[in-house]
Amino acid sequence: QVQLVESGGGLVQPGGFLRLSCAASGSFDSIGAMGWYRQAPGKQRELVATITSSSSTNYADSAKGRFTISRDNVANTVYMQMNILKPEDTAVYYCNAFVRVRFDTIRNYWGQGTQVTVSS
Repeated sequence: QVQLVESGGGLVQPGGFLRLSCAASGSFDSIGAMGWYRQAPGKQRELVATITSSSSTNYADSAKGRFTISRDNVANTVYMQMNILKPEDTAVYYCNAFVRVRFDTIRNYWGQGTQVTVSS
């Protein structure tokens, strides 16, 4: 069983910053691509940023220049530094990972989500 546990969400004022973390635990061979998605009330879940196992990154236009995704492959953790936060960044942020659970099987996992609220 693989678990993704997020942390770092909270309430922040516009222009502020937060750092999200997502740690993978359980039994697995390796972790491939990881990413952050978000879902605002009444909207569909959307991609924010992804990072491959070799640390190639991809960002949604809304995140470019403000958010930075990174990972620690030893700690099986992905991070997202979010700067210059805007009210429209308010959402539940979810961690996602492709995990090789054994040599012939890759599964996709989601974290439970962490709330980010940007408000004055």
